[in-house]
Amino acid sequence: MSTLIDFILHIDDHLVNIVNTFGNSAYLILFAIIFIETGAVILPFLPGDSLLFAAAALAANATYNLNVGIFIVLFLVASIAGDSLNFFFGSKFGELIPRHRILGKFIKEKDLNKAREFFEKYGAMAIFLGRFMPIIRTLIPFVSATSNFPYQRFAKYNIPACIVWVAICCGAGYYFGNIPVVQDNFSMVIIGIVVISLIPAVIGYIKTKFAPSKE
Repeated sequence: MSTLIDFILHIDDHLVNIVNTFGNSAYLILFAIIFIETGAVILPFLPGDSLLFAAAALAANATYNLNVGIFIVLFLVASIAGDSLNFFFGSKFGELIPRHRILGKFIKEKDLNKAREFFEKYGAMAIFLGRFMPIIRTLIPFVSATSNFPYQRFAKYNIPACIVWVAICCGAGYYFGNIPVVQDNFSMVIIGIVVISLIPAVIGYIKTKFAPSKE
């Protein structure tokens, strides 16, 4: 876990190492990370927003010879395909994964219940809003499937959400990532991105925690 935290906090340095080591194959490596973040269901802690921001910031720097357009297309495909695979897992194994001896350690019933509450509260819009919230975005496709939500309707909200998510994260990284003050405080910016993305989930938890009990 400490390695993952270090990767997230110093993601700019790690991405530079990946690019310098693997060259153009770095595109596929970052594609895989974003795809697995939601597609694998059990790995919701992989970086999402921060990785898009950092990758776009590197693309804006001519030193690394990276194309932000390629990143945008790959991240868009990865997020849509990952959510679709997640939805498939939910429709086929929704009741089994949380109870599995090993997989249940990653996808806990209590986390699924929180996602279900979020889904029930916001309905179909939870699919759109969940894409912008770490961990929740991994659980929402799974919960949507277990709630017998039609995939066609899921895609109707999921695809626009992925487009907006990629546009915001990559756009912010490309235009602001190489500003000197941002470069000098990149770890703090990444922490800020994580904190901001968690605010809706925290507010929802607080409201649920302190809401009057129904008798």
